[in-house]
Amino acid sequence: MDSSIAAPPVTARHWSMLAVATGAQVSGACLAHGAAFLIPTLQSQGRSLSTAGLVASMPLIGTMLTLVVWGAVADRYGERLVLISGTAGTALSAVLAVAVAGNLAVLCGALLIAGAFAASTNSASGRVVAGWFPPHRRGLAMGIRQMAQPLGVGLAAATMAPLAAAHGISAALWVPAAAAALAAAACALVVADPPRPSRADAQAAGQLAHPYGNGYLVRIHLASMLLVVPQFTVWTFALVWLVGDLGWSAGIAGGLVAATQLLGAVGRIGAGQLSDLVGSRLRPMRWVAIAAASTMVGLAVTDRVGWDMVAVVLLVVATVVTVADNGLAFTAIAEHAGPFWSGRALGIQNTGQYLAASAVPPLIGGAVTLLGFPLAFALVALCPVVAAPLVPVDAEAPLR
Repeated sequence: MDSSIAAPPVTARHWSMLAVATGAQVSGACLAHGAAFLIPTLQSQGRSLSTAGLVASMPLIGTMLTLVVWGAVADRYGERLVLISGTAGTALSAVLAVAVAGNLAVLCGALLIAGAFAASTNSASGRVVAGWFPPHRRGLAMGIRQMAQPLGVGLAAATMAPLAAAHGISAALWVPAAAAALAAAACALVVADPPRPSRADAQAAGQLAHPYGNGYLVRIHLASMLLVVPQFTVWTFALVWLVGDLGWSAGIAGGLVAATQLLGAVGRIGAGQLSDLVGSRLRPMRWVAIAAASTMVGLAVTDRVGWDMVAVVLLVVATVVTVADNGLAFTAIAEHAGPFWSGRALGIQNTGQYLAASAVPPLIGGAVTLLGFPLAFALVALCPVVAAPLVPVDAEAPLR
């Protein structure tokens, strides 16, 4: 950036948009990831870990299938419409899941639908933040927005896990239903579409052409997919590991998982601010990949040798490290794709991430069953090792 040009001011309106966009994403994340905290209750009902993992993956699959569609709608019709309709649909379908929780097959279908509506918040909330904030504050703002995912997971861990253990699955599912209803009301009151050029001006500037010609975005997508694997392994199986292997109670384990999610949220802010300071989104992303690989290897080793307290500390570190790349990649994609393609590009980004995430519960659950947690953690560490050189640091343009 040219430091001689005065940066545009960031006003209270910008921060209010950020707060509501983040809240909408919190509600979507609570629904999409909260199903993982039903796994211990499903196991107590006689379901296998693989079956329970399949139930947990249903909202993620629903989200994955509709991300690009929601992104295209946001590109064409704006973020406000997408956020209001999507969060309202999430609330209604979560209520449906409450009603059918006793029938596992129907519950899977309801969670699939709920995940499809929850997908609306991914691209649209990111576009609101990228559209309203100038480049010199965009990394920080997107880092704050990316707090939403760990905050949503933390909310689910602190509420859904103990509610499911004490009162059953139906009671737990009221949490994402209420969160989505509140988000819909807030979006209706506050959200406005960010300014962007007319389509005629964009056509003249070449902004309507697709941004996938040089492989830059594809490399970010692939690296992000690989980095999702350790992130979702920790999120999905932390509670199972603490309760099943270490003998913790569901309430205490859920409290620890919730606390680590708060730390992860702070870590995303730090990563975003760092990207503003160093003038790069992708160099910090590569650093995160290296740290994630190191942490997962350490977790595997300490769990294998029985150093339980050290392993728990590394679990906390892994929860913070493995989520730090998301906002960096999201911001880099939005900046590169521009206002008329960022919805679809972010939808493609999230589709790849959710494709990888939806495979984690059944596949890693099977690996844990066959090999145990230490070897499963070690296998997961290979993913960030491969991701680090994929991050296209050499092709990144200066921030503008």
